[in-house]
Amino acid sequence: MFCYQCEQTAKGEACTVLGVCGKNEEVAALQDLLIHVLQGLSQVAVAGRQVGVSDREVNVFTVEGTFATLTNVDFDPDRIIKLIHQGVELREQLKAKVKATGGVADFPAGPAAFQPAASQEGLLQQAEGVALSSKPGENPDVRALRHTLLFGLKGVAAYTDHAQILGREDEKVYAFIHEALAATADQSLTMQDYLPLCLKCGEINLRAMELLDAAHTRRYGHPEPTQVPLGHKKGKAILVSGHDLLDLEEILKQSADKGIYVYTHGEMLPCHGYPGLKKYPHFYGHYGTAWQNQVKEFPAFPGPIVMTTNCIQKPKDSYFDHIFTRGLVGWPGVKHIPDLNFTPVIEKALAMPGFTEDTNGKTVMVGFARNAVQSRIDKVIAAVKNKQIRHFFLVGGCDGARAARSYYTEFVEKVPKDCVVLTLACGKFRFFDQDLGDIGGIPRLLDVGQCNDAYSAIQIALALSKATGQDVNDLPLTLVLSWYEQKAVAIFLTLLYLDIKNMYLGPSLPAFLSPNILNFLVQHFNIKPISTPDQDLKAILG
Repeated sequence: MFCYQCEQTAKGEACTVLGVCGKNEEVAALQDLLIHVLQGLSQVAVAGRQVGVSDREVNVFTVEGTFATLTNVDFDPDRIIKLIHQGVELREQLKAKVKATGGVADFPAGPAAFQPAASQEGLLQQAEGVALSSKPGENPDVRALRHTLLFGLKGVAAYTDHAQILGREDEKVYAFIHEALAATADQSLTMQDYLPLCLKCGEINLRAMELLDAAHTRRYGHPEPTQVPLGHKKGKAILVSGHDLLDLEEILKQSADKGIYVYTHGEMLPCHGYPGLKKYPHFYGHYGTAWQNQVKEFPAFPGPIVMTTNCIQKPKDSYFDHIFTRGLVGWPGVKHIPDLNFTPVIEKALAMPGFTEDTNGKTVMVGFARNAVQSRIDKVIAAVKNKQIRHFFLVGGCDGARAARSYYTEFVEKVPKDCVVLTLACGKFRFFDQDLGDIGGIPRLLDVGQCNDAYSAIQIALALSKATGQDVNDLPLTLVLSWYEQKAVAIFLTLLYLDIKNMYLGPSLPAFLSPNILNFLVQHFNIKPISTPDQDLKAILG
């Protein structure tokens, strides 16, 4: 086993025995083999586009298959094996279409010629030859950029899949995913080839997030500032975790008028700001605190839990009785909802005890996405000009279990009272329930949304730039980012594509970056690893 695609990889180097996430050697090997199949499918798709052939089934499958290998998505070897065989079948069908159109689809060797073994044991043997571990004589800098591109593509695939489910697609995105996946299988490419592809990955990820933003806002309206209770109501309960708004919407529809309250967890918290979702009277509040405390939170929840995308490490067997997965998410032994029929979840909720009394806890404010902030931009700019607001900090990204992530809590607590903190993604659960007060009616803690709402944060920064006439890098704005998995890699590449400089990154730097590539990022983008909150605040604010 060799996996180093996430921030919590063992010893900061690589998981070689068992994934910190709970992924075992078998699943890791099959995921590498699935990527090999997708590289071959992409080679044929690139050949197809040269003669005007683009197959939507292939496009969607490539995205889904790539997404399935992202951290904490699919730990079920049987499902991954099915994807491997399906990918090869689609590849051969696409070859026939390309040849029929006059194209060239003959690949005598490599991933486009790969034929999967009939047995799982045979597949595992085949996987040994395509593992991501270093090959003898491999250039470490080329390898670093190749894997940066691959991991970034996994993040792009996640956002593209979410958007596609809601009816928003772009051929340009699919075409690049195929081009880049094919490039990761090309051993002749150099650093000079991979660097522009990594930046292009950031550009395409921006487009994917734009598609998802449009999908969300056109279906559910623009998020509005909304107070969300952290307590609970007496009655039956369903908890929805993950990122998928369509799943949440269907659960709300199907559980209406059944005496069931629906709660969010993790990255679903921002959903309370969407008019099209908060209109449901039984959509009550948010359950649980930090992402990494789910192990403690889940057994205590008195109703079924629906996992909609990658959101937790592999759950313990004791949770299986009331956990359901949806979409690409899957673990052996966990009940899976293959479609949008949540009847089993509702039946489970009615059978479980639910909450026996009301509990009034804190409330938190969500809904400060791009539309909400841009509509108040004149007030914000006036506060800056009047020196009421000295600086903006975007403190966001992924959360995880490392003790070093307490940095982000302490950082926000120590941000001076004349500064505003914008936040997004699950990293905010380090400080999301703190009362930082306001500056002239502008809350000092603004929740922009989920990780995919990085698009909103970028639009807010561009709006500030336009309103002040300053370049984004000259704004009184600093990005203090935490990363965990591959969506964060994709967003990071987007920020590099936009030439955003002076970012602080932690809690540790990616293991897949070689010293030379890291030095390049420091020299060209002034990337800084986090140190201590006091030192970093002093360096930023003087």
